Amino acid sequence: MNLKIGDIVTRKSYHNDILFKIMDISENVAILKGIEVRLYADSDLTDLVKEETAPNTSKSDREIINENLKSINLDRSEYFYLPGKILHIDGDEDYLERCINFYRDLNVKAYGITLKESEIYKYLDKYLNEYNPDILVITGHDAYYRKRDDISNINNYQNSKNFIQAVKVARKYEKDQNKLIIISGACQSNYEELIKAGANFASSPKRINIHALDPAIIASSVALSVRNKSIDLIPLIEKTKYGADGMGGIITDGTMYVGYPR
Repeated sequence: MNLKIGDIVTRKSYHNDILFKIMDISENVAILKGIEVRLYADSDLTDLVKEETAPNTSKSDREIINENLKSINLDRSEYFYLPGKILHIDGDEDYLERCINFYRDLNVKAYGITLKESEIYKYLDKYLNEYNPDILVITGHDAYYRKRDDISNINNYQNSKNFIQAVKVARKYEKDQNKLIIISGACQSNYEELIKAGANFASSPKRINIHALDPAIIASSVALSVRNKSIDLIPLIEKTKYGADGMGGIITDGTMYVGYPR
C-alpha cells in the first residue's frame, strides 16, 4: 500500500481502534497523531490501514456540540447570560483550533495559546494576568510508560510533571478553586497528582487516552453553569468520551452570570 504523509490510517494490531494522521515517515516507520484522541504513536507501515477501508464510528465535532447544546437549558426570553471566560493553553495547535471552534459554537468566550508542554509553566503568569480567565485549561500530549510498571512515579509520564508545574503556578496566582477553575492533563496523565496540585478537573483516572475535545467539554460546561451554584459532578464527567475512566474532578461552582431583563 502506498502510504504518505497526511494519510488517515488505523493500526491492524490494535484492531483499527483509533484513527491517526501520518505526520512523518522514515525507514518504513510512520509517526502518527491521533485524530480524535490526544495521542502520538509510531508504527510499521505494514501494520497500517488507510481510512477509507477502516471502520469509523467516532462522533463528529458537530454531533458533540449538538449534544452539549441540548444539555443547556437557558431561558432567553427574559434573562441574559454572561458565561465564564476561558484561557485554553494547548501543546497541540490542531487540537487547540478544534477546541476554540467548539467554544465559539457554544457562544463561550475563549482565548487560545499554543505552547510546548514543557514551556507552559514559564509563561503562564503572563497569560493569566493578560486574560484574567475564570477557567484555565492546560493540556496537550502525555503518556504513561506502562513498561516501567509504577503508576505513582511521576517520571514514568511524558508530560504530567510539566502539567503539574503549570497547575501549581496557576494555583499560586489564584488559590481559591472556585475563582479560577483549572482543567489539566491529556492522554494517560497522572490524575491524582494533578488534583493534589490544585486542578479542579484532570485526566486520566484509569490512565487511558482522552478525546481531543474532553478538556473543552468540561471547560464549556463550567462556563455555562450558574455562578456560585455547585455543578452536578457525575453528569458533567459523563459528557466526556470515556466518562470517569478518562476524566475526574472535584465538585465545583459554575462561572456564568445571569441577568434580568434581557
